[in-house]
Amino acid sequence: MTGHASVWRRAASHGGARFGLAVLLLMALAALAAPWLGTIDPTWFDPTHTNVAPGSRVDYAMPDGSTVQRWLPFGTDGFGRDVWSRVVFGARVSLAVGAAVAVVALSIGILLGLAAGGVRWLDGPLMRVMDGLMAIPAVLLAIALVAALRANLLTVIVAIAVPEIPRIVRLTRSLVLQLREEPYVDAAVALAAAPHRILLAHILPNAAAPLIVQATYTAASAILIEAILSFLGVGLPAEVPTWGNVMAEGRVQFNDHPQLVLIPGAFLALTVLAVNLLGDGLRDTLDPKFARRTGTGAR
Repeated sequence: MTGHASVWRRAASHGGARFGLAVLLLMALAALAAPWLGTIDPTWFDPTHTNVAPGSRVDYAMPDGSTVQRWLPFGTDGFGRDVWSRVVFGARVSLAVGAAVAVVALSIGILLGLAAGGVRWLDGPLMRVMDGLMAIPAVLLAIALVAALRANLLTVIVAIAVPEIPRIVRLTRSLVLQLREEPYVDAAVALAAAPHRILLAHILPNAAAPLIVQATYTAASAILIEAILSFLGVGLPAEVPTWGNVMAEGRVQFNDHPQLVLIPGAFLALTVLAVNLLGDGLRDTLDPKFARRTGTGAR
């Protein structure tokens, strides 16, 4: 209990981790409450109110023919769609993709990394495949996978997760090779513990900290790559409100209405920054040796 309390104290004293966690919680709450926070259906457009200035109040035409007055904090785009609603609903996609990619890549990467580090004859062939995947830029590989598959949320998650898997495999393998030299592993071997039990019960729990930190960086990378794919027009369909799609549609009007690109871009940058700061905080918290080396530990 004392060790866990020490970890929580270090986490609470880390300014970057506190800021990152606070921002992510706000983004998650906004994403969950998007149907209530959004002023208008993000896919509904009113051609009579295109490119409305941010902060305006307008009488919005609704699908049933009625009109309702709405305050539009971020204005509307060139199709008369509410930018605030599209940005809030876009948070759902970005956070869902980031979390899903982290879970998928971490699950498969840990499994393959344990196999590479624990089964000697499998190490060479498996790592050569991982090296081949890492030789291809992540964005290009994701574009190729999306192009080969039907573009939807599931295929985008798979396409982004595949390039992230080799990094987790390499990290897991290096941790296995390092930790299998520890005395507690030698003791388990002396007690005739099965190899898979040694990997799962003794090595994996002690490798959890750096893998959790890597998961946060994977999530940040996934959020960014999803936005890039949507911006390039090879991600989710254009009618789906994502930050990349909002920026892609607003770039043609950037000179006259820069907020159409800058607002979703700011949300994207803030979210990625928050995830990275949380990852840095977890690294400093879960690895006190690193904190002492860099002088970032709690005073």
